[in-house]
Amino acid sequence: MRNVAHGAPFQRYACFTNTRAGLARKCDSVYRQMLFSVQSQKIGGVAVIRCEGRLVVSEGVRLLQEEVEKHTLETKKYLLDLGAVSYVDSGGLGAIVRLLGTLRAHRGDLKLCRVSPFVQNVLRATNLHGVFCSYSTEAEALAEFARPARVEEHAWSSNTKVLCIDPSSDVFAYMTEVLKGAGFEVKTARYLSDATTLAGVMKPRMIVCGPAVQASGPAFEKFRRVDPKVQLLLLSEDFNSFDACDAGRDLVHRVNELLRTNPDLPASPGAP
Repeated sequence: MRNVAHGAPFQRYACFTNTRAGLARKCDSVYRQMLFSVQSQKIGGVAVIRCEGRLVVSEGVRLLQEEVEKHTLETKKYLLDLGAVSYVDSGGLGAIVRLLGTLRAHRGDLKLCRVSPFVQNVLRATNLHGVFCSYSTEAEALAEFARPARVEEHAWSSNTKVLCIDPSSDVFAYMTEVLKGAGFEVKTARYLSDATTLAGVMKPRMIVCGPAVQASGPAFEKFRRVDPKVQLLLLSEDFNSFDACDAGRDLVHRVNELLRTNPDLPASPGAP
């Protein structure tokens, strides 16, 4: 049985006003691209999840999580087939990043295969292409799962510390990997109260408040008392619904611009 979630509004009936079968099939294909659906099966100890359509925050992410949870008692190895994914927003990409982190923290892994051109562009634009292991075919990915695990090191390092705050695991997972890819050292907190304590320990140069973090004058003042030079960035409420490429580029750009306003603070190593 295939799980399906509706994306943007779409009038399917309009496609079938022409009775020719070819046009009907074409319109039906377009309709499927406006939805998100998943199918999964277990192959050699690996849960293979085939995705189709638009992976966006809310329904799309919920369906993916539900499909993952079906296999959590059986395996910690997952393969996402993204060949038929036509669109992904920052919330959807954040869900995949969070899944990767959760699995690796429990000695599991997540790999990608048949990644669609759109998703490939998103991963490159957000510097996440080096975070995931991607393969051209399902067979290649499954063969790699059978090999002994390798320890991989990040190619980046920086003393520029950034603290990200948001109650959504998907959002701060996305922000974390994007900023890490740009060369920052990143820590996260779900709530302002926890972030205030963490800020006193890590002494961040920048604090990024996600879309679900409500502006709080007293909390922000505590950050200033920890370090008067710390920079604060508040993301808009609709950040997690932005195109993933645009959201990632804008986030890195705004962080670097704020850091440049203080000559004592270095910008991202990869910044021009």
